[in-house]
Parts: sequence; C-alpha cells; structure tokens
Amino acid sequence: MPNIHFTDADWERVQRDNIAWWAGELPRPLVYLDATEPFPEQIYGKLSNYPLEMPAEQVVDIYERYLSHKRYYADAFPWWWMDFGPGIVAGFLGATVHSVTEPLETVWFSPPRDATLAELDFAYDPDNVWWQRVQAITMAAVERFGAAVAVSHTDLGGNLDLLASFRGTQKLLFDVADQPEQVERQAARLTQLWLRYYDELDAIIRPACRGTSCWTPLWSPGTTYMLQCDFSYMISPAMFERFVLPDLTACCDHLDHGFYHLDGPGEIPHLDLLLSIPRLRGIQWIPGDGNPPPHEWLDLLKRIRDGGKLCQIYTTPDGARHVVRNLGGRGFLFVIMSGSEFTDPARAEGFMTTLTREDISLNKNQF
Repeated sequence: MPNIHFTDADWERVQRDNIAWWAGELPRPLVYLDATEPFPEQIYGKLSNYPLEMPAEQVVDIYERYLSHKRYYADAFPWWWMDFGPGIVAGFLGATVHSVTEPLETVWFSPPRDATLAELDFAYDPDNVWWQRVQAITMAAVERFGAAVAVSHTDLGGNLDLLASFRGTQKLLFDVADQPEQVERQAARLTQLWLRYYDELDAIIRPACRGTSCWTPLWSPGTTYMLQCDFSYMISPAMFERFVLPDLTACCDHLDHGFYHLDGPGEIPHLDLLLSIPRLRGIQWIPGDGNPPPHEWLDLLKRIRDGGKLCQIYTTPDGARHVVRNLGGRGFLFVIMSGSEFTDPARAEGFMTTLTREDISLNKNQF
C-alpha cells in the first residue's frame, strides 16, 4: 500500500463534512490545511516537464514518494493535481505545448499554424500525444492510489482561453467585436469537446477514487470542476454574457458541483452574471499579483455569499481569522498552503481550535 498518512476514518470524516458543506448544512468553514516535510528529490509541478518517453508508472513513483512527505490537518485530504499547464485541451487539439523549467516552471501554448477564425476546425483526436499522456499518467495514478488519494482532473481550461491559444489574445479581442458569430460557433464547439474530455477522464478517475477533484483542493462526492475564463478580464459584461455564460451554464448543468475561478478585479464586472447561474455552486476569489490579499476584499466576499454561492480563497491563518471575525465562516473554504509551518500537529490543532472558537463566539451566519 502507498505510504499515505491518511486513514479510511479520516476520509469518512472529510466526505461527511464536505457533503454537508455543499448542502449548506456545515455550520463552520472548511479549512484545507496541509504541510510538507522536507523532500530530498527534485520534483516538477508541471507533469509536462517529465520526458514523454518516461513511463507513466515512473512519474507516479516520484509523486508517491512526495506524497509520503505530506501531512493533512483540519479538512485537508490527499490530493494530486494532474498539472499539465493551464488549458492543456489546447494541446489535445493540436496546439504546440511549450513546457519549461527555467527560469520559472511554466507551460504555454502556440497555434500550429496561422489560421483564420473560420478555418479553425477543432476535432477530437484519440491519438494526440498529449491526450494519451494525460490519460496514461491519470490511469497509472488511479491504479496506484485507488481510494487513498483524490486524483484530479487535469486543468482543461476555459472556452475563450482555449480559443486564444489558437488565435492569439490580440486577434481574439478583435474577433469578439468583428466576427461575433464565428466566435460563438467556435466557443460552442470547444465546450462540446471540453465536456467529452472531462467525461473520459471521469470514467478513469471516479470508479476507483472517492468522488472527484480538480486543479484546486475542492472535493465532490460526484463531479466537480473549477471553471474559468481568464480572457474575460478583457471583455465587457455584454460580451461575457454572449460568449462565456452559455459555456459556464452548460458545464454547470453537466456537473454536480461547478465552481468558478474569479481571477482579478477585471472579472468583478461579471459577478452578477455568475451569480445568476442557478447550478453554479461557488466562486473562488483570486485577487492577482499586486492587489490586496483575498481576506481584505470583505465586501466582495460578502456579495458572493449573499448571492447564495459558496466561496473558496487561498489565505493565511491570520487571513482566515479576519474573514471569520467579520463575516463568519459558514460557506467558506479556506485553503492554507503552509509549507512546513504546521508540520507540528499541535500548532495545526491550536489554529483550528482558535478559528472555531472565534467563529462560534461571533455567532455569525447563525453558526
């Protein structure tokens, strides 16, 4: 058995509390709090940086050793993000994948040829090398870990973000104004393909794992995903409603627990439209570099919760306390990526005790 420091009883507790959280019945926040002991090996965050000729099982060997150095507290659970870069569906559809380790580890995509919007012909290719690679490593991870680890769906991307990988951001900005019908047609086709890729990965993951996860530690007993459209930072709410909202609605209708990645102040104008999607269950707020941290956006967080949505933020222990003191904790998921700060279990337990005590004493949200 893999050396994962998490028991079946731990999983039963996590499943119980997450199910209650999705139902709006958990009278406290969820807190994803983990810690990583020093790991002596080099490890790539982007799985695309491992050579394609390296067997999938060898990649899983590396991550099994890494996961054995993880410790999980509060509501955290063993989770492996299958990270091949943001929007790897572009690679599945023929875009060139640029995956590098220096100076910073990253992945980006470029079109295989210069094509007009009308010339783009997106089609499912079962033999695409990147699609084969993602399936192979996902399958090897599922076979190795089974129900012990939440093996995620890879980062599939959003419809306009994928389209920008083939047209380029600047050209697509002209396209949404000059060729809106073509943008609608291509965006709808990308949504169809997105759903197919999601379902084929789900068929690998869910029979063996406990539910599903995605590129953020979000767990569902059924199907979940953190939906996104980073391109929407640059378009109006009217364009968002025309080109993005149909995609998000279709994906939320398909998923049990759809979430949206609200990425930076430029996407805030779209919030009312997001709140109007009936089956969108929650919103993740990421302020972006150079902006105040998530816990300082109390009015925005309150607006999300008052709109009937759950909310996930990446924050610090002090940031989580700040939100709890001002808004209460119910309906929030605080992701506290602590590195080695909480390798001492007593410190983790002390933080959770303090956070819970403050939430109860403030009596927020009928807690």
